[in-house]
Amino acid sequence: MNLRDINKMKEPMRSTVKMPVLFIGHGNPMNAIEDNEYSRKWLEIGRSIPEPAVILCISAHWETPGSFVTAMSKPPTIHDFGGFPQALFDVQYPAPGSPATATEIIKHARTDSVLPDEKWGLDHGCWSILKQMYPEATIPVLQLSLDYRKPPQAHYDLAKELAALRSKGVLIIGSGNIVHNLRRINWHDLSGGHDWAESANEKMKSLIIGNNHPALIGYSLLGDDVKMAVPTPEHFLPLLYTLALKEKEEEITFFNDRVMMGSLSMTSIMIQ
Repeated sequence: MNLRDINKMKEPMRSTVKMPVLFIGHGNPMNAIEDNEYSRKWLEIGRSIPEPAVILCISAHWETPGSFVTAMSKPPTIHDFGGFPQALFDVQYPAPGSPATATEIIKHARTDSVLPDEKWGLDHGCWSILKQMYPEATIPVLQLSLDYRKPPQAHYDLAKELAALRSKGVLIIGSGNIVHNLRRINWHDLSGGHDWAESANEKMKSLIIGNNHPALIGYSLLGDDVKMAVPTPEHFLPLLYTLALKEKEEEITFFNDRVMMGSLSMTSIMIQ
């Protein structure tokens, strides 16, 4: 499908209240089917904010050579993991897509070319959260990919161009983890973090509160603790998409603020 084909579609973009922006530490895929402190907070958030017309998710789990947005009307549920109980593989999240919103995203992206995609769908970085937030799966959902060829600044710049979508009822969610080092996971300690993981999480929270986005964009220069916390960029970049959309007068609220299993941070933020 090309841009001309998408432009022919009749689906309207509903204009509604301005939506907040979320960064959610999605953690273990089992959070999708478990009743725990994280999943309960996701449900609470979903009930406390205005109901979105559309949801746009930037997930750590869709990396591509170039930038793409899902443009199909019925995105499939992708089970992009292994080694989990069958109950998790049985989960379907049959939310509709929104080709019209894909068109809007393609039009707004000027510093980078965003292309329509009809092959991906909704990966677990997206549906594991939304299944808890909006279990009815009636709200249209799209995903925007992470171009692994681009530096952090390019992702931040692209996100800024999507700001107008918030006033059209689009809830933009970055889904990743501030601290994500699977090689240092402690499977026997679900509650705490390694010293360097706690230090990195607190350091980056301080920069978030201080609106020091340049330092966060240049996270690789923040010290050895952050290098350990962010060994690869894909779980950190969704945070930059969220922060780029913050307006000067808006406030940041942290939730699910915990480092667990040694090297995984569930720390999440809401901007409104």
